[in-house]
Amino acid sequence: MLTQRLKPANPLNYPLAVLVGGLLLVVGVRGVRLPSGVMLPLAGLTALGVATWRRSQEPERLDLGDPALEAQIAAALEQATHLAAQAETLRQEAGDRLTEAHQLDLLVTVQLACDHARELPQQIQAMARKFQGQDSLVSVETLEAQLRKAKAQRQHQSGMARAQWQKLVQSLERNIALAQQGDDVRQAQVIGLSNVILETIEVLQRLQLQLRRSDLSGAGGSGGEGRTGGETESLAALGEALASCQKNLDLLMS
Repeated sequence: MLTQRLKPANPLNYPLAVLVGGLLLVVGVRGVRLPSGVMLPLAGLTALGVATWRRSQEPERLDLGDPALEAQIAAALEQATHLAAQAETLRQEAGDRLTEAHQLDLLVTVQLACDHARELPQQIQAMARKFQGQDSLVSVETLEAQLRKAKAQRQHQSGMARAQWQKLVQSLERNIALAQQGDDVRQAQVIGLSNVILETIEVLQRLQLQLRRSDLSGAGGSGGEGRTGGETESLAALGEALASCQKNLDLLMS
């Protein structure tokens, strides 16, 4: 089961907590000359607080009875944390660079996708909680519902976005086949999620690089305006791809 991170932790498991508590005791008794009857409880509570704080900084531990699944979830969570950090940077850069009226739609698209990306680590932790217990197996009905939604989205996409939806459709079809055979598809589901996260990171990095390189000022006469228009279209295509990736993630987390 996921550790309750704010539950009091044993100071003996955290050397820093023991060190802080010990130093406080020595300084209080020998330096300030306070009664040991006062300093002992105070040092103990301080060590307990430091140990609890230290454990709160650690990744939540899983107990799913499946080491391979736990490793995949931990990897996906690490990737999602990296994505969330990059998304925050991109969101700020987009706000600084996309300032013209005709760039508003692109700015909104990018910022919404980045906002959702920042929520992904918490969503993965929630998914891990659902994976606990005997009733945690993903049902065929759930996968089929996700597949129908993915196929519907694929019909309305083109280019890079359509290719992303096609990959998701193929992944869901494989998972349905596994589920129909009675296999536990949780690990395959997490692997598919990790793949989409990596694709999202790639698109985000391309968009960020394109945003930094583009001259969006329209300076330089008609040639400059044409170049700016082409760069804006390229950014828009990447923005749509990023939004598509986010929809893929939302679908897998549903």
